[in-house]
Amino acid sequence: MKTGLSLDPRSKLVMVLVISSLAVWTRDLIILAFLFVLSAAACLLVGSSMAGVFKKWKYFLWLFLAMVIIQSLFSAEGEPLLAVDRYVLVSDAGLFMGGHTIIRFLIIMTSALVMLSSHSRAIIQGLVQWKVPYELAFMVSVAIRFLPLLQEEIMDMMTAIQLRGVNLKRIPLLRRLKTYAYLLMPMIASVLIKSRELSMAMELRAFRAYPTRTSYRTLTFAAPDYYVMAASGLVLAGTAWFIIFP
Repeated sequence: MKTGLSLDPRSKLVMVLVISSLAVWTRDLIILAFLFVLSAAACLLVGSSMAGVFKKWKYFLWLFLAMVIIQSLFSAEGEPLLAVDRYVLVSDAGLFMGGHTIIRFLIIMTSALVMLSSHSRAIIQGLVQWKVPYELAFMVSVAIRFLPLLQEEIMDMMTAIQLRGVNLKRIPLLRRLKTYAYLLMPMIASVLIKSRELSMAMELRAFRAYPTRTSYRTLTFAAPDYYVMAASGLVLAGTAWFIIFP
């Protein structure tokens, strides 16, 4: 059972915007690590579990190694740490850029967990009360909820292949890529079918029949929301100060 602080989705959105914007802005590895700690603390604050992030750590490790090698091969900057003949496989600049990429990915995932702790209807209502057009707010909510459906569709296809006796981990790489290519078209067709069904459901419920919409529920800020937004503002100001005046 999830236990966490009950926050307005708008205060969560402020936290996510501050952390993710600073993560894109800064190039300092220490500041990025600090922002990741803040995003993890935000997850714990709202009661989201980070177990899924740590379960996928092995995939991030491979991504980290790939980024290190790519940056080392195609960048002339940095001192070589591992070289074969005249080709630099690992450099200190490559390690630096690989660390940047991985931490930014982790910040994005933890920020998504913060927003997923709120119901999609509450997110829409919060955006509407911020004077965001209802159509755009609904699109944001659909995008948040559509990604887990896409992941579930991919997992179902992989399970269907395994039930037919195909072990993807043991077949050669080229055959494995060919198998993935065969799965691409059914997956795209399934996504298009789900999108059409969603569009039909919206039309049957008279979506955009009137220029304005009313809502039974109205969100209000509580004391913790003000504290969280004030802390986010202080983090934004303090981190921006260190970035501009290191």
